[in-house]
Amino acid sequence: MGWLADRIVEWQQVHGRNDLPWQNTRDPYRIWVSEIMLQQTQVSAVMRYYRDFLARFPDVATLASAPDGDVMAAWSGLGYYSRARNLHACARCVMDQHGGKFPTSAEQLQALPGIGRSTAAAIAAFAFGERAAILDGNVKRVFCRVFGIDGVPDSSQTLRQLWVIAQQELPDRALERYTQGLMDLGATLCTRSRPRCVDCPVSERCVAYKHERTTELPARKRRREPQRRSTTMFLLRRGEEVLLERRPATGIWGGLWSLPQADEPDGLDIAALGLQVRRQTELPGFEHAFTHFRLWIQPVLCEVGALSGNRVAEPVGSLWLNLAEVDTAALPAPVKVLLRQVRDGAGSSATARGAVAGIDE
Repeated sequence: MGWLADRIVEWQQVHGRNDLPWQNTRDPYRIWVSEIMLQQTQVSAVMRYYRDFLARFPDVATLASAPDGDVMAAWSGLGYYSRARNLHACARCVMDQHGGKFPTSAEQLQALPGIGRSTAAAIAAFAFGERAAILDGNVKRVFCRVFGIDGVPDSSQTLRQLWVIAQQELPDRALERYTQGLMDLGATLCTRSRPRCVDCPVSERCVAYKHERTTELPARKRRREPQRRSTTMFLLRRGEEVLLERRPATGIWGGLWSLPQADEPDGLDIAALGLQVRRQTELPGFEHAFTHFRLWIQPVLCEVGALSGNRVAEPVGSLWLNLAEVDTAALPAPVKVLLRQVRDGAGSSATARGAVAGIDE
């Protein structure tokens, strides 16, 4: 075992994270769910969802047979909803093409929907003990600093360098503890800002630490000023119910239920829905941050009834949701916050501001 692996394994055993709910298991299903949830999401956020998700879908067969809406509802608020769609598709693929059993090699796992090279390696290592290298965001940062790798980590040239290092540093034994240790090191000590280098087990050989370059490495992609967009969300309320529309399967909030939207405050033809507005109130607006843009949301609460006394129907692709069911519905996080406030009689939507920042879809 090389010097890096030796130090990391020793450190992880004493100081690493060893009691997370998805650890100490060889069950590929549980490991897979955790790895997908942990993509671009902090451990603290995943902890709140992981146990509930497994309670609802305890095995791959249950997940595969679940309706789309149930899966999206269980994922609601965790963000990056393409992960939930891929998770569901992957479960069905495991059932249909692999007889309900996960493939045991990283190469085969990578062929499944939503599983990339690093995720496949992590599942193969933790579930099946395969000697496979991982390279998630935390590990990229550790390698860039320890080995003094210049260049943006996600650029093709730098990625090739990092994968070579990841492969070369793989130990012949204690693979799982080494793999976990790399992730722990990046998450707890070798953090993006204010790394705790004095506590790091590999700082004495770290190029960034020795040459005072921890703030430079890894190099950061030049950030563009995020675009700003705006939309009006209509809370069409009928007693204790609100009208929701299903979002398209792909794109922002794909597959979730959301409020009817328009670019302009008068851009929604409410009469075309068979409804008439009895009272309309503009609620305080708020901003929601996505990865690549910021969305200003102007909510408008409309108390509605049937047009000309007709019975109110559900337009195609829509449903009337009782406000009592908001907490379990498959809704985007800011919409859920907004509807909770309406349900609870809150006079302001200010707390919805920045409810879930950096959620892309």
